Amino acid sequence: QVQLMESGGGSVQAGGSLRLSCAASGRTFSRYAMGWFRQAPGKEREFVASISRSGGSSYYADSVKGRFTISRDNAKNTVYLQMNSLKPEDTAVYYCAADLRSDYLLGVDYWGQGTQVTVSS
Repeated sequence: QVQLMESGGGSVQAGGSLRLSCAASGRTFSRYAMGWFRQAPGKEREFVASISRSGGSSYYADSVKGRFTISRDNAKNTVYLQMNSLKPEDTAVYYCAADLRSDYLLGVDYWGQGTQVTVSS
C-alpha cells in the first residue's frame, strides 16, 4: 500500500508560479511511474504530466507543455510539479498519482487526496 500526500497548492494571480509536491510513503517509490492529474469544477479529471521511474522520461498535456515541469527525487520519495505562467484555466484540484505496472502512467494504482490551485485573472 502506498499513501500519497500533496502539498503546495494555493491561490495565485495569472502569470504567477506554484510548486506542488507529492510525498509517498513506503520504500518502493522508485518502482512507480508518477504523475499529476487535475479536475476543474464540472469537468472530468484530466492528465497533466507524468514521469518515469528513473525520472529520465516525462510527458505533458499539450495545455501545460512549456509552462509546467515534473520532476522526482527518489531519495526523498517525492514528485514535484513546477507550474509557471499560470492561467485562470489552470484552476483545479490537482491529484498526485502512482502507477506500479508501467513506466508511462498508463493506469493509476494510487491517488492522493488532492490540493486546490486557484488562479485569478
